[in-house]
Amino acid sequence: MPAIDQQTQTELEAAAFRRLVQHLRDRPDVQNIDLMTMAGFCRNCLSKWYRAAAEEKGIPLTDPDAREIIYGMPYKEWQAKHQKEATAEQKAAFAATNPGH
Repeated sequence: MPAIDQQTQTELEAAAFRRLVQHLRDRPDVQNIDLMTMAGFCRNCLSKWYRAAAEEKGIPLTDPDAREIIYGMPYKEWQAKHQKEATAEQKAAFAATNPGH
């Protein structure tokens, strides 16, 4: 593995993060419940991690503001445009892979 200095590593991680966020914005057909079932995290988790990272740096950020950064629009707007009612199968798969959540 090539030696990568800390600044370059941070820049690469930031670029990968931006690409992930854009990918999730480009795929609103993939529902959060499916992401949680398959990967154990969703857009809301990502927004909470973003908010927590901001707070660690002393930057106050609300959950709605962090969600808007991740979703690319206010969360309620994204829900109205893209979120579908979870099916019984989706709910069962989620419950099986995320007990107690």
